[in-house]
Amino acid sequence: MPLDHRLPTGVATGVGSMPGEDFATAVSVVLGELPDLIYLPELPQRGQAATMNGRGVALLVGLGADLQPAGWRLTDTPGADQRRARSLLAHDLDSWQEQAQSHPGAAKLQVVGPWTLAATTELPKGDKAVGDIGARRDLAQSLAEGVRLHIRDVRRRLPDKTLVVQIDEPALPAVIRGQVPTASGLHRHRSVDAAAASQGLEWVLSAISDEGAAAVVHCCAGDLPIRVLRAAGSPAISFNLSLVRAAQLDSFAEAVQDGVAMLVGVVPGADPGGTPVSDADLTGHVERWWESMGFAVRELSDHCLITPTCGLAGASPSWARRSHQLAAAVARNVGEAGQD
Repeated sequence: MPLDHRLPTGVATGVGSMPGEDFATAVSVVLGELPDLIYLPELPQRGQAATMNGRGVALLVGLGADLQPAGWRLTDTPGADQRRARSLLAHDLDSWQEQAQSHPGAAKLQVVGPWTLAATTELPKGDKAVGDIGARRDLAQSLAEGVRLHIRDVRRRLPDKTLVVQIDEPALPAVIRGQVPTASGLHRHRSVDAAAASQGLEWVLSAISDEGAAAVVHCCAGDLPIRVLRAAGSPAISFNLSLVRAAQLDSFAEAVQDGVAMLVGVVPGADPGGTPVSDADLTGHVERWWESMGFAVRELSDHCLITPTCGLAGASPSWARRSHQLAAAVARNVGEAGQD
């Protein structure tokens, strides 16, 4: 049965992170270059409170956290760093609301996924939460409730917008394969089986769906676990096209046939240097992938969106803007092909 992804297909958007520390400028670039599906930028160069994980910690309900040299650690009560992360997110939302409220189009939020958060957050006595079944369950459920409240907050601010929530799971493949290192670095945490991995994601996906927002899971790592994402009920998948292997094409094709939307990461996320990058070449790359699964190019815009391959935190400001322009151009090209 096809999934209801409720995404504005045939358009372009960004993944999430942007370079620099000027939030207002980043928002201006997003609104100017990607008007069909704007997004709330993340600027991790401002510090740990502004990173993907920092924003995730800011959303936790009933769980405290503080910042240690090794990263975020769960605590009994919220620490100063968690309070700062919450304050910074609220400030960003105020600024975003001011610039985006009169802007047409849908809007996308990004939240760290439960498995990436568990793989990078320490327990009170050390080591990662991913190694403790109870802790990772509590973390996922706390995050799900926080995402629910986050959506409600944004909907109050931008009541007329269709909302999309992207769950960022770059560490999910490592969690499933048992490649997350222990605190000592000498060992690896036990692998999480597919059923448990799906359930953790399902809690967050259900919170998004219950609040009437569209959901997408983003993973720009290799070995994208498509079957796990589908088992969790993800109605859309965001990925790095350059990492797709031939052996995965059947899984992609099955997902498309079942109505799963694809956010195709094709624009380089880092400055290409002297290597020229054209929207025509990038469009050809997307079309060849689509045709390799046995689909007609004219159908591409009905199922896919175009994005950079991953976040742009490491890009130059000029390339961040250019990557958005290229994504928009590729989306237009794909749309025109659908009209032929």
